[in-house]
Amino acid sequence: MSRELQRYSIANQMAAIAAYAETNALTIVRTYRDEGRSGLRIKGRPGLIELIEDVQSGRADFDHILVYDVSRWGRFQDVDESAYYEFLCKRSGVQVEYCAEIFKNDGTFVSGIAKSLKRGMAAEWVRELSVKVHAGHCRVASLGYRVGAPVGYGLRRLMVDESEHPKAVLEKGQFKALQSDRVRLQHGSAEEAAVIREIFDQFVNCRKSYSDISRQLNDAGIANHNGRPWTDGMIPTILGNENYIGKPSTIAPQDAWGRSWSKIRMTLGSGALRRSSRSWTKASSLAPRSYWPSAAWRFRKKRCCCACVSSPTHWTITALNPAISWVFSR
Repeated sequence: MSRELQRYSIANQMAAIAAYAETNALTIVRTYRDEGRSGLRIKGRPGLIELIEDVQSGRADFDHILVYDVSRWGRFQDVDESAYYEFLCKRSGVQVEYCAEIFKNDGTFVSGIAKSLKRGMAAEWVRELSVKVHAGHCRVASLGYRVGAPVGYGLRRLMVDESEHPKAVLEKGQFKALQSDRVRLQHGSAEEAAVIREIFDQFVNCRKSYSDISRQLNDAGIANHNGRPWTDGMIPTILGNENYIGKPSTIAPQDAWGRSWSKIRMTLGSGALRRSSRSWTKASSLAPRSYWPSAAWRFRKKRCCCACVSSPTHWTITALNPAISWVFSR
């Protein structure tokens, strides 16, 4: 189950499977389930992985596998993948039964055609959904609202209604309940803002490395936004985030709804959404904007070879980064 849908809830599936088992004189000895997991790939699905391992290793103490319907293996974009997992079970002498399908999985020509159609329908349903989600998220992002993705250190998610009136600050793990509500970014505490400015100052003016900055923060007893010590990888995440100068100019699909959609985005050929400065979110910056060109140049230089970047002027002319161009134009 990837979402809280009534039809595919774990409880409903278990009830249907139990009824099927009683009707066919079967006894349920073990249950494998994946709650809140994406069905696009087997990675991150411990229930399915454990089932396949038990069957292949010979540890399975059962001779039937009861599945709610064909799509519960997963909505894999390669329809042969779900067929492959079913084949592994059959090869090990375990029969697969579908409890909510109108056909019997008996290996006949009709059942083979029906299963192929159902697998293709499951994959196509995800592809169509991804197009709608991508279009909707791009539109919301173009209006200057926050679309998914956790916020970084020193930032908060402010939920507003359709009239832009603030309703509440969303804590970690909280989400808006109404589709008409939107989320905007706002500053955190003054102490967190001071830490952000210190990070930019240490990186730009003091020429400190990522390790030096993270070590200095940990020595001062300052925890990150998750309440844990800082690591070297967190510093470049802050330095390269345009949210800290008040202008999130690039909304990429992976930032909008997570990396779990990467396979479909590659299939559809969708890329990042670039927005002009006129549609940038209006917010004051946590980091001094005068630091941003130098910080962006040093950040770029540390990630590229020295031949790519020779000076801040060369970087701003060749890369044409929207945020940096906006800063220099002012």
